[in-house]
Amino acid sequence: MNFIKTSALTLSLVISLGVSSMTAFAEETAVSSSASTSETITHIEKALVEISKSDFNAAQVHLKAARTSAEKITGHEEIVKKANALVIQGQIKAKKGDIKSSSDELNKALELYKSL
Repeated sequence: MNFIKTSALTLSLVISLGVSSMTAFAEETAVSSSASTSETITHIEKALVEISKSDFNAAQVHLKAARTSAEKITGHEEIVKKANALVIQGQIKAKKGDIKSSSDELNKALELYKSL
């Protein structure tokens, strides 16, 4: 009888530790994803400022950083995919020196990222 009690207690401890570690992991992922979203938004906003100053090299650096941080965003894959495509289009137009079109594309991407 003592063996059954010990086994039941051990099993309940293992289950509770497993559940708590899974909860902590899920929480960590959510925090990481929101931090990546904020970082992406910040880089796009900085790129828009640089584009408005016609400093396209600095804008390219921020856009590359935005694309890198966007890869870490989890969930909402369809929205992230559309936003990334807009960032790429904005990056291409910035390389060509088209301030208005580049700004329009990046503002659309910014709205999508802010909706997350």
